[in-house]
Amino acid sequence: MTLSVLTFNKKTGVFAAAAATGNLCVGGWVLRGDIESGLVASQGTSPSTFWRDDIIRRMYEGKSSKLAIDEATGNDAGKGYRQVAAIDKNGLPAAFTGIESIQYAGHLIGDNYVISGNMLKSREVLLAMEETLTKSISLVGQQLIQILSAGASKGGDTRGLKSAALLVFDPDRPPLDLRIDSHRSPIEALNELYETSQKAPYVNWLDEVPVLSNKMKWQEEK
Repeated sequence: MTLSVLTFNKKTGVFAAAAATGNLCVGGWVLRGDIESGLVASQGTSPSTFWRDDIIRRMYEGKSSKLAIDEATGNDAGKGYRQVAAIDKNGLPAAFTGIESIQYAGHLIGDNYVISGNMLKSREVLLAMEETLTKSISLVGQQLIQILSAGASKGGDTRGLKSAALLVFDPDRPPLDLRIDSHRSPIEALNELYETSQKAPYVNWLDEVPVLSNKMKWQEEK
């Protein structure tokens, strides 16, 4: 039903995530995060938005992604039909894939990243995403979109893709939350939207917005 990737760059402190699915509004349903907590992707045959919010809250309180996932999923009788991935504020990844998830379903965890998916054509979808990720010079913007494209090229969601989203938290930049909620070619549309977001006049306006590393930035730009 969904493929997603969560990443953290140790050098820059940037959290970035991307997701695509054969249903509507993947950005609203699946991705959640903030720069002081980390990232979560909650998906599956019967996804839980409660998991997503619970895990973000627990990671904000200082719990690791693994502990946050364990606590959120532990007493859920429907967890076999759900899938979740997370990266905590220290960049540590973790994931859970319920045993009843529609196949192919699974996840791959590496150094500061986690890739997950369900109702996929095959495991090759995740492997192609991982290969593209490990070859990326950086893990933001178009690189994340390219990772989604790699998964789609191997079959992606067995239903085809209908929506795609990108979420980036950078201590030196305003949050970037881009969503294609319904489109025949959502990854291509997401890439076009991303490119537009990096050009004037939008990018000029972003330069005036306060950020975590400089909350008085707007005054300096006046």
